[in-house]
Amino acid sequence: MAWYAYCVTEKQAFPELLRHRKPVPLESVTGVEGNQVFLYPASDLAVLVSEYTPAAVPSPNNAKNHARVIANCFKTATVLPFRFGTVFANDELLRRSIRSNQRHFVADLASLEGKSEMHLKLTLDDCCREQVRDALSWAPAKRTYLTDMRETATRQRERQTRARSLSTQLHRMFTPLSEEISCRRLEGGRMQLDVSHLILSRQVERYENKFHAVSALMRDCHMQLSGPWPPYHFVHSLTRPAAPAPAAAQAVSA
Repeated sequence: MAWYAYCVTEKQAFPELLRHRKPVPLESVTGVEGNQVFLYPASDLAVLVSEYTPAAVPSPNNAKNHARVIANCFKTATVLPFRFGTVFANDELLRRSIRSNQRHFVADLASLEGKSEMHLKLTLDDCCREQVRDALSWAPAKRTYLTDMRETATRQRERQTRARSLSTQLHRMFTPLSEEISCRRLEGGRMQLDVSHLILSRQVERYENKFHAVSALMRDCHMQLSGPWPPYHFVHSLTRPAAPAPAAAQAVSA
């Protein structure tokens, strides 16, 4: 039987597993394609799984169902989320993969215990339009290939400088335990920063209050906050299938 995997967690968080060596249904929890979710015991760990049969027409809600199962478990236990679409071809591949990565999983669960991820999204208008215009004021009226190259490079440098400055500001204001930041350009020359902060779960309310204060100060950008989430961006261990198989698991990661 193939298993669709959602996350790894600690076995001790679910007392019902102490009396069973086989998968136990997680009451009233359904996952991808509406299938029953099970707690699959694996040594000191447990894996949230559901039976997997490739659907002729996959449900468009599967990604939401995947995240919902992880979020449900996160309410009561520390979790290491699997990527959406992770499937183990059979019981043996699931057991062997968990066994070969157990030391990493146990260490990650210990380091992430009592912690949550908060997600900030900052959108800015083109922050370098004026600088580029000034820098290229000497250029001839007829644009050339080299002029376009210079403008692109100048804009990119200005965006990188602005992104680094904002990242530094946010780090000083929020002082997270850890952070992951990505930057991308949007249509119309706008720039967007996606910032994930790892914080102590007991400090979520304090973080939210700080967000409202910071967003009032940073009027030159639009800020959005979501969370608390399971630590999607702070899980770095990888599952390494014990034997080559096309349906073996992907990395456990955000």
